Amino acid sequence: MQDFYDVLKKKEPFHSLSDAEIEQLMVSAHFSTYQKGEFLYHEDEDTNTLFLLVSGIAKNIVHKANGQQTTMRFYYPGDLVGLMIMLTDESMTFSVQANEDCQVIRIKKEVMLKIMTENPAFSHNVLDTIGERMRSLYDEIKQERDRESDGENIALYRTRVSSIMDSMVTIPPSYTVLEAAELFRSNNYDGVIVSEDRESVLGTVTPLEIISALTRGEFQDPIHKWMYQKPNLVEEDAFSYEALAYLKYHKVSLLPVVKRDRLVGMVSAKSFLGIQESAYLDLSYRLSRAKELDEIMNLSPPIHEEFRSFIQELLDANTLGYEICEMMSNYNDEMHRRVILLAEKQMMQEGYGRAPVNFCFIVMGSEGRKEQAFSTDQDNGLIIDDYEHLDHKSEIETFFSVFSEKINAMLTTCGLPECDGGIMAKNAKWRRSLSNWQKEVNRWITETDAEEIRNFTIFMDFRPVYGDFDLSRTLRSRITERIRKAQTLQMLLMKDTVRFRVPLNPIGKIQLRGKEKTLDLKKAAIMQIVNGIRIFAMKYGVEEVNTIKRLHELKKKEVFHHRDVINIETALHYLYTFRVRQNLHQLNNGIEISNLVRPIEWEKEERRKMREALLVAKRMQQVSELSFRRNRSI
Repeated sequence: MQDFYDVLKKKEPFHSLSDAEIEQLMVSAHFSTYQKGEFLYHEDEDTNTLFLLVSGIAKNIVHKANGQQTTMRFYYPGDLVGLMIMLTDESMTFSVQANEDCQVIRIKKEVMLKIMTENPAFSHNVLDTIGERMRSLYDEIKQERDRESDGENIALYRTRVSSIMDSMVTIPPSYTVLEAAELFRSNNYDGVIVSEDRESVLGTVTPLEIISALTRGEFQDPIHKWMYQKPNLVEEDAFSYEALAYLKYHKVSLLPVVKRDRLVGMVSAKSFLGIQESAYLDLSYRLSRAKELDEIMNLSPPIHEEFRSFIQELLDANTLGYEICEMMSNYNDEMHRRVILLAEKQMMQEGYGRAPVNFCFIVMGSEGRKEQAFSTDQDNGLIIDDYEHLDHKSEIETFFSVFSEKINAMLTTCGLPECDGGIMAKNAKWRRSLSNWQKEVNRWITETDAEEIRNFTIFMDFRPVYGDFDLSRTLRSRITERIRKAQTLQMLLMKDTVRFRVPLNPIGKIQLRGKEKTLDLKKAAIMQIVNGIRIFAMKYGVEEVNTIKRLHELKKKEVFHHRDVINIETALHYLYTFRVRQNLHQLNNGIEISNLVRPIEWEKEERRKMREALLVAKRMQQVSELSFRRNRSI
């Protein structure tokens, strides 16, 4: 007890308490220890306890909207955990986990509040501490958002003003304020342009100008007296972000759009909703708020007609095939996250509680590479924070076994069938601690054979979708150098890549097999390109997972020439477009989804594209075979 007293007496805000008040705290307090990886408490957990850290380091954990865990701060000896929640009846908004073995003093919240009401000086110190914590948290959150914003609103940088502008609405300068007001009322306009000839711009009028005139009783004034004069004009071929920046920073709400000084349209803040009001983003929003399995299932890509229509629109607009696949993969990521959250909820309801240690749910294969189409199955796994040293090891293993079964079962219900090869988190082989995964990779490198090499190929495309992403990043960084030096492994991967030959005869003509004259897009071409790029990425220490990103990293390392990169990108665009288009045809006609196509039914231009893609795949296969048969450089 003396140790408790010494810690409390020296720690703010407790230093202002009398001996009797510290004794009052100590009567209800008790001492606890937590091993590395254990949680002091979980978010959304009701607790009436404050935690004073005596020794060790702990960290708080919150979940972002994308499923990633992030840490806002660390706690060090002397820090009081749970202080900001103390003055509310709310549950905890974050989890706290022992970063190393920790000792804490658990203090009853009601005792703390009682002393605060009786000791104004102590209460003042506590509130000061909370205020400082809030200011610190605000700064951290602001910095985090600034970092995240770098990758947001990509559409603004790709979209021209001409594609989002509204049809222009003009009125002559002689219009009265009352006439303009009636026009706004009856048509719900956000703004109009004042023009004498519908080509030149005199000014703009928004509800703000109308209200200003009406409040002064100037109903019959000509509108040119109240219009916003000399508004900034934006060219129709400017990027959308340029117009948005002007609206935001100049505090105007309407911009006339011109083409070579001639009025062609206008943009307002509402115009930018067009970038967001797509079927994809609407479905993504609904999916992100789905609470029940039926809701998630009904929003699944193979099932939802609106999603399929959106993908068809992308194809019709000649969107790059691999960008369509990336959008589909992002949508599937969200479906995974909703399922995992639902599984966590079920684990709580069934008495298992929350995850006892950190974990990261990973996807692999085409989903991991963000090259997903409609024809897919589950390839996933779990990286669990090292737990073998903990006393309740068996309880942790039971938790994640049950948890994984739930996730895989619900994903199946949502239209993602189980992997025939069993590459799923519910199987212990694909559910390991961080250290155990590292050992398994080392075993693969030294002992793997032709059978297991395909599993390793799928594994190498792993990517985190939920949980502690640092576990995934740590595993990737630990194995990259080891794999880079594994020449025998690279040779086995090459042999696996060439087991399916590209169906081109010696004069470059497509060879179709079987009575149906079909071609398997995956085995005939996609696999050759994707696998080849993966092997080169491994050899040169590239940690990217997506094939296009791997390709560009290899270009930076001067492994591939710029012209080769363009050829490969074009081939992947063709192949993924063919694949998605065929999947849509199969879904719309009740045909089982597969990678089989019949080029003999295509137009001449489509067959030409297929042949070009196959030539690139054959070239990639040859380069891989020559480069890795004896581990020579390219």
